[in-house]
Amino acid sequence: METTGFIHRFEKGGADERPLLLLHGTGGDENDLIPLARMIAPTASLLSPRGKVLENGMPRFFRRLAEGVFDEDDVRRRANELTDFVANARTHYGIASPIALGYSNGANIAAAMLLLRPSELAGAILLRAMLPLAHPQPVKLDGLPVLIVSGARDPIIRPESAAKLASLLERYGAALEHRVSPTGHELSQADVTLAQSWWSKQASNR
Repeated sequence: METTGFIHRFEKGGADERPLLLLHGTGGDENDLIPLARMIAPTASLLSPRGKVLENGMPRFFRRLAEGVFDEDDVRRRANELTDFVANARTHYGIASPIALGYSNGANIAAAMLLLRPSELAGAILLRAMLPLAHPQPVKLDGLPVLIVSGARDPIIRPESAAKLASLLERYGAALEHRVSPTGHELSQADVTLAQSWWSKQASNR
């Protein structure tokens, strides 16, 4: 469906549960994270856009110049575009501000949204994320709940890169948890378990 600027998938869930914004990794699409989301939040509404940038035919949410080297002008432009999409989709579908669930490239664009326009998000689960902007302007995150899960053996995003993002978000006021799972860049059951526990904690706090 493309009624709000992005090809996307929407699944309506419970009215009393916070929606999830699903942001896939490089080469994924709007269907990729649906099974993971259903393991974490079985009855939540799901909003899942497809990234508009193509890298060798593979969808992404922003351009990169090399592995781990981002086109920061494009990061900013795409993060603002995605935030506008979320705002329009909230009106279109009648949902509350979502918690982002992002993996790899999707986690990085979610981090950029937190650093540029955090008001459209109610929190974030960032799986295999790193700092997407070298020198972001300070923002007020005011206790926004964020979970970062890194892979101890990740050859693409080293734990210290994720720790730098975690430190920055915490400095800006996020209620941050940073966990390291005994995995590489791929997702595992450890990620599911950590995300489920975090999600349950957020639900109990509402």
